[in-house]
Amino acid sequence: MSAPRILVLGGRSFHRSPLLPLGWHLAELHAAAIKLGVELLFADYETLTAEVDVAGPHTRAACQSVDVDHPLPMRLDEFDGLYTRTMPAGSTEQIVYRLSTLHDEYYRRKAKEQHSSFVNIPASLELAIDKYATLARVARLGILTPATIVTQSRADAMEAFDKFGGDVVVKPIFGGEGRGVLRLRDAELAWTTFTTLQQIGSVFYVQEFCPPGGSDVRLLVIGKDVHAIRRTCQDDFRTNVRAGGRSEAIECTDQWRELALRVCREFELTIAAVDLIELDRGGEYRLIEVNAIPGWKSAQSAVTNNLAEQIISVLKSRSV
Repeated sequence: MSAPRILVLGGRSFHRSPLLPLGWHLAELHAAAIKLGVELLFADYETLTAEVDVAGPHTRAACQSVDVDHPLPMRLDEFDGLYTRTMPAGSTEQIVYRLSTLHDEYYRRKAKEQHSSFVNIPASLELAIDKYATLARVARLGILTPATIVTQSRADAMEAFDKFGGDVVVKPIFGGEGRGVLRLRDAELAWTTFTTLQQIGSVFYVQEFCPPGGSDVRLLVIGKDVHAIRRTCQDDFRTNVRAGGRSEAIECTDQWRELALRVCREFELTIAAVDLIELDRGGEYRLIEVNAIPGWKSAQSAVTNNLAEQIISVLKSRSV
C-alpha cells in the first residue's frame, strides 16, 4: 500500500527563519510524517486557485507546493487528506474566497463519503474563530462562560464596563495569541479605548474579568486524546507564550476530558484546544475560547508524548 498523501494548507509564520522555512510547527509535522510513513506536502493559502468546468460539470481547486525554487502545481482532490492550519491575513474578499474553496472541497469529499479526511472542516474554522459565536454555542450547551456583552455602541460598551464592576477584558472577535486583548480597570482609559475601537469600525467585545488572572488550563484535543496543560504568567493576566506564559502538564480529569470532547463533537473539530479559566472559588471554571488551529510548541515542552506524531497518526487514520 502506498503512503497516504496529505496536504497541509497554511501555517507558515510570517517571521519564519530562512533556515527553517516551514516554521517550527510544520517542521515538526514533516519529521513526524517521515517517521510514520506519510507523504506530507505544504501549500500557502495565497496560491489557491479554483475552476468551474461547465462541461463536466465539476469544480477543481489547486495550489502550489512550498518550494522557493521549484513550486509544484497540486490539485486538492489528489490528496488522501487535508489539514488546515493558520490562514494569513487578507482582504475580506480574499478570506471569503479561500473559505469558499475549502467549503467546495469539503462537500466534494462529503459526496464521496471522504469528509472525515478533512481536518478541520471549514464550517468549524468559521465558528471557532468567532469568539462571540463560540461563546454563544457553548452557552447553549449549558457550559459556563464569563459574562460577556458584545455591542456596536460605545455607550453600551461603557454600560457593560460599569455592569461588570469596572474590571473587564476587551478582545477582538477575531484573532489569537493574545493580540489586542486588554484588561481595563479605569473608566477614562475604557472610554479612550472604546473611542479608538469605534473609529476603526470594531465591534465591542466586553467580558467580565475572572480572577485570579495569569493562569488558565488548555485542553489540547488530538482525535480522542486530551492533554491538560496549565499555563501561567507572573507578569500578565494573559498566559500566551507571547506574554511570557509557561506551560506544565497536569492531570486531565474525567470531567475536563468529557467537556473537551463534547465541545469538539459539537463544533465538528478533530484537533483543537479548549481553554478554561479556573476561578478562585472551589474548583469552578469558565470556558473562554475554542481554538480550531492550536499551536502546541509550549505544550510540547510540558508533555512526554510527541504531539506532532499524534497529529499525523490521526490524519493518517482518517486518510486511508
